[in-house]
Amino acid sequence: MSTPKETKRKFPSVVDKAYEQYIRDLPRYQIAKQLMSQDVVTTTPEASLEDAARIMGEKHIGSLIVMKYKTPVGIVTERDLLSKVIAYGLFLSDEKVEGTMSYPLAGVSPTVKIKEVAKLMISRKGRLAVFDAGTLVGIVTASDLVKSLPDVPETEVKVDDFMTKEVVTADEETPVISIAKIMGKQRIGSVIITREGEPFRIFTERDLLTNFLAKGKTLYTKVGPECSRSLTVIPADTSVHRAAATMALKHIRRLPIVKDDKLVGIITARDLVEAYAK
Repeated sequence: MSTPKETKRKFPSVVDKAYEQYIRDLPRYQIAKQLMSQDVVTTTPEASLEDAARIMGEKHIGSLIVMKYKTPVGIVTERDLLSKVIAYGLFLSDEKVEGTMSYPLAGVSPTVKIKEVAKLMISRKGRLAVFDAGTLVGIVTASDLVKSLPDVPETEVKVDDFMTKEVVTADEETPVISIAKIMGKQRIGSVIITREGEPFRIFTERDLLTNFLAKGKTLYTKVGPECSRSLTVIPADTSVHRAAATMALKHIRRLPIVKDDKLVGIITARDLVEAYAK
């Protein structure tokens, strides 16, 4: 088990080894086409949310494009499952995609510059479908954008300015169902899990989707053993660009922030995109 203090000390060695490669890779990402995910997974309005959750969980993705008569009409996300269904004690098997999906579907051209993609993502509040002459060819997420944030002045602002300061925590003995309802009602993607009052792991909406909703596993179990990741933290006063590099290299979407060995905030991939879009 790594404490925030121990993880903080590891931060330079963990990131610096691959940071130069990250910098070298940045020029590859200039437009939406170069960073989008081309393997777009779809569902239909009539599908149950249980089926949608199973597909997302099996494929380790956070959303499905909803197709009607071969036309993209909306998107259903893991956040939708949490905030519109689980948070209210409803059952995924009883709900249809059509009643939960977000629409209309926000789209972008393959040739749009990364800066504009970031601005559109923040203004549309979600993932962006990529259309080429009216044909769906890909999807861009906040995680995709984090891989490409250039090392420019607007990304040298500090995480302190964009982090969420009120970090939600829960003891490792808390049932997963309680954690899921907290995330759904507060529309947050993670909860820091504590042991004897000290942060030691993180439980995310992807953990919930992949390990529980996709498998039909009961939520009435303690959250501690169900956390898929230990904590990777960064120190306060870290640049947004450095935080983006950490997320990209560690394949994570959230970073708790520590100062003087205390947890003072958390920053997400979407927060970093917002910082770059301003």
